Amino acid sequence: MKRFITKRLLSSTNSLRSPRCFSQLAQNQTPLPENEVPVPKPPPFDYSPPPYTGPPADEILAKRKEYLSPSLFHFFNKPLNVVDGKMQYLFDENGRRYLDGFGGIATVCCGHCHPDVVDAIVKQSNRIQHSTVLYLNHAIADFAEALASKMPGNLKVVFFTNSGTEANELALMIARLYTGCHDIISLRNGYHGNAGATMGATAQSSWKFNVIQSGVHHALNPDPYRGVFGSDGEKYAKDVQDVIDFGTTGHVAGFISESIQGVGGIIELAPGYLPAAYGSVKKAGGLCIADEVQAGFGRMGSHFWGFETQGVVPDIVTMAKGIGNGIPLGAVVTTPEIAEVLTRRSYFNTFGGNPLCTAAGLAVLKVMEKENLQENALVVGSYLKKRLTELKGKYEIIGDVRGRGLMLGVELVTDRQQKTPAKSESIHVMEQMKELGVLIGKGGFYGNVFRITPPLCITKEDADFLVDAMDYTMSKM
Repeated sequence: MKRFITKRLLSSTNSLRSPRCFSQLAQNQTPLPENEVPVPKPPPFDYSPPPYTGPPADEILAKRKEYLSPSLFHFFNKPLNVVDGKMQYLFDENGRRYLDGFGGIATVCCGHCHPDVVDAIVKQSNRIQHSTVLYLNHAIADFAEALASKMPGNLKVVFFTNSGTEANELALMIARLYTGCHDIISLRNGYHGNAGATMGATAQSSWKFNVIQSGVHHALNPDPYRGVFGSDGEKYAKDVQDVIDFGTTGHVAGFISESIQGVGGIIELAPGYLPAAYGSVKKAGGLCIADEVQAGFGRMGSHFWGFETQGVVPDIVTMAKGIGNGIPLGAVVTTPEIAEVLTRRSYFNTFGGNPLCTAAGLAVLKVMEKENLQENALVVGSYLKKRLTELKGKYEIIGDVRGRGLMLGVELVTDRQQKTPAKSESIHVMEQMKELGVLIGKGGFYGNVFRITPPLCITKEDADFLVDAMDYTMSKM
C-alpha cells in the first residue's frame, strides 16, 4: 500500500533510537508485523580503524567557526567528524562505520585510501613532491598519455589544473581565444565553478555573487522531469539556436554543459539534446565543451565519459574530482590545433601537473582498469537504480528516480502532480539515514534531491543497505 507523507516531521522524542539500541531490539524482538520494514544492518567489512586521539567534533566546530570562512556550511544538525576512510566506508571519531553514498561529492572513485593509490603517493612523496613544469618529470607525461588514450577523436593535448573550476575557466578562455568571440552559451540549472567566467556560466542564483559576469547566455534546461518539453531533446535544443539568433551576433565562442547536472540535482539531459545543440553551436563557429568534472571517469558505467551517452565528440573536455580520487587535480583535454592558441602569450600553472598529483592520477586510472570499476558502476548502479525505482512505487513522496551508473538522484516532492519540493522532508531523511549508518548528499535548486554518488567499488550488498535505510526511514514518517 502506498504511503503518502503529509504528516509533520517526527519530534525529537520520536526520532530514531541509537544503532546500539536497534541492535539489542533486533536480537529480542518478536516477528515483525506484515509490511513493517526491518531495521537495516550494514554488510560485514574486514577493517577497523585505529583509535582516534584527536580533538572531538565540538572542539573542531568551534575552531572552524572562529578561524574559517563563515561561508562554510555543513550537513546534519550534529556535524559528522570523519577521521578515517577505507574503500566505500567512512569512520567517525568513535569508530562508527558509515557507507559513503556521496563519495566526497562524486570525487572518490576507486575507494578511500586505496592501497595502490596510497602507495603511489607515498613513493612519489619520498622521491620529489614538487619541482616545476620548467623541468622534466615523467609523472606528468605518463599521466597525460594515459588520459589521452581514454579520449575519442583527436582529443590528445592535456593541460593540468588543480580543480574543476580552474579547468572550466581555462576551457572557456581557450574557446574565446580560438574563435575570437566572447559569447558563451550554457544551460540553466548548470554548475561550472565559482570563479569569474565559471560563475557566469553557472545558472543557479544561489551560487552567483553580484560581480561582473559578461557574455554568457543561458539556454533552456533539457530536464526530462521538470522541463517544458519532457524528454524531447531536439525541442529544447531549438532554444540554443534562438539564443544564437536573437542574443548574439550570430557567432559564438562556445557552448558548455554537463552531461548530467550534478549540483543541479542529477539531471540527465534529454535524449538527442547534445547532437542538436552541438550542431547549432558549430554552425555559429563555436566550440563545444563537455564538463565531465562529476559525470566522467567511468561513473556512468555504460560509458567512460558522460558525453558519450549522447553520441557526441566535443572540442574540449574538462575533468577533475574522480581523476584524483581526492587529490586536487583537474585537466583540460583538447585537440592540437585548438591547444595552439595558448602559445600566443605565456600560460603557466605552478601546481598544475605536479609530480605528486599526476602520480596519484595515473595510479587511480590503473586501479580503475585493473578492478573493472566502470563495469562495477554499471552493474551495481543499475541494481541500485532498480531498487530505488521500486521504492518510488512504495512512497508517494519520491517524485523521480534518475541518473546513470553510480550518479543517481532521488527527488522528493509533497505532491507528484504539482512536483512541490519536499525540502524539510529531504533534510529529515538524510539525518535519519545518517543515524542508521548511511551518508548521502543533496542538491537541486530546491535542495530536495538526494545525490547518490558513492565510490565505484561499492557492492550490491552496500546498495541494499542504502535503499533499506531509506525505506526504513520513510516507513517511520
